[in-house]
Amino acid sequence: MSSPLSKPQIIAHIQKSLNYTVFDSKWIPCSAKFVCLGNFARGTGVLQIYEVQHGEAQLIKEVEKAKPIKCGTFGASSLQQRHIATGDFDGNLHIWNLEALDVPVYTTKAHKEIVNSIDGVGGLGIGDGAPEIVTGSRDGTVKVWDPRQKDLPVANMEPVEGETKRDCWTVAFGHAFNDQDRCVCAGYDNGDIKLFDLRNMSLRWETNIKNGVCCVEFDRKDINMNKLVATSLEGKFHVFDTRTQHPTKGFASVSEKAHKATIWQVRHLPQNRDIFMTAGGAGNLHLWKYEYPAQRSKKDSDGADVGVAGSVSLLQNATLSTQPIASLDWSPDKQGLCVCSGFDQTVRVLIVTKLNVA
Repeated sequence: MSSPLSKPQIIAHIQKSLNYTVFDSKWIPCSAKFVCLGNFARGTGVLQIYEVQHGEAQLIKEVEKAKPIKCGTFGASSLQQRHIATGDFDGNLHIWNLEALDVPVYTTKAHKEIVNSIDGVGGLGIGDGAPEIVTGSRDGTVKVWDPRQKDLPVANMEPVEGETKRDCWTVAFGHAFNDQDRCVCAGYDNGDIKLFDLRNMSLRWETNIKNGVCCVEFDRKDINMNKLVATSLEGKFHVFDTRTQHPTKGFASVSEKAHKATIWQVRHLPQNRDIFMTAGGAGNLHLWKYEYPAQRSKKDSDGADVGVAGSVSLLQNATLSTQPIASLDWSPDKQGLCVCSGFDQTVRVLIVTKLNVA
């Protein structure tokens, strides 16, 4: 019989109150530091760097910017430079050198409206091919940028003429397992999920999950597509097995209604792709494990391969706040270390134990 203590535990190690609304928090790779992005009440943007030392989060740098900052990623930067790419409320994409934050090292007017979501690939030794950044915006477009090329996106996925523009809430890279292949997944406010193949510049797959898609993430960016998790309003998430695509049925999936409120975020554990954490609108975190079925695919009546979905089990959950937890990021270097921030204007450093026995 397993005792409660043999399960992973979610421990709030550090809590830090902030004097602004924080939208995103990210670990700086190869360090004990993290970045917080947000906006002051006076309508300006803020970027702060904290260092974890002696059980405290020490503020080591703070800069104020003209526009509120919504999201950030280190995914397209090298481990030597560790530049963060950010999207702001005015539709700008900036790349910042954290050592010299006065002027961005790259800037472009990426969108007409707020950049809701950003992701990077090809940096940090993760994913083959060129470093690229993807941005999704309220203006309905999803754009892919190469930081070595100014002003013009390398790909622009926008609604066709006459089609309603849907608010794009989330974007994620995947399938970057060689120099040519790469996919972008985007989730929209009407429940649409679209998978764009950047190699063929085509829409590879689409579905609708009946509720606004708050977050999408592949379990790994740098492998042949394996799993995709999509979270939505009203507390449901879906896990798609993306290894087998049926010509008409698409990907097999399993869904779970976990939270009583919106699931704002999902993040896979960097050290184990089958464990992921969801962050909810009621201030709670749920830690999940995906179990594969005995056979991941089978033949249908026409002889085509069709995927078989696995199952998800809840390992642990914890309530940290009464407000939504809007961002979550696992440390890439230290298993179980994670940073999250919420609309209670608090950033928290968490330790999740016993992940190796999960």
